[in-house]
Amino acid sequence: MSLEELIDNCKKGRRKAQEELYRKYSNVLFGICLKYSRNKTEAEDNLHDSFMTIYEKIGQFNHKGSFEGWIKRITVNTVLQKYRKQKHLDVVTENYGEIIDVEVQETNISLSRLLAYIQELPNKYRLTFNLYVMDGYSHKEISELLGTSTGTSKSNLARARMILKEKLEKENINIA
Repeated sequence: MSLEELIDNCKKGRRKAQEELYRKYSNVLFGICLKYSRNKTEAEDNLHDSFMTIYEKIGQFNHKGSFEGWIKRITVNTVLQKYRKQKHLDVVTENYGEIIDVEVQETNISLSRLLAYIQELPNKYRLTFNLYVMDGYSHKEISELLGTSTGTSKSNLARARMILKEKLEKENINIA
């Protein structure tokens, strides 16, 4: 079954098509959920909620542009909306004028270890870090997504980088 047929069958509410869509994209979307969640259980919940939203809104997809990009955006927005409702994104009053770049050079740190460090960040820092560094959003876009100011986005990113740098230094990992 082609992707277009799969999408059309999902629009008609066919369970088999929904199952196939889940099998086809769950690993990619779970990776996104892991980035934005504090742990695996929360990521699984976010994946479930994302697919529910995808199934609900699939009728709005008009076959223009990338379907995978469309469902990834829904996943990110679903997770962020959940955090906004939980009021985990309070405005930060700290002001970090200097942006700190963290570059890991010749290290033995595993991707899972780095992900664990990112997941340990406070929600506002983790979300901002992932949106900016991992997904390439601008501070203006992040401020709109999270309902904060551009300055808060920059401050949260700087603080996230500082925390990650401190964690890496504690493990004697070379930082540039």
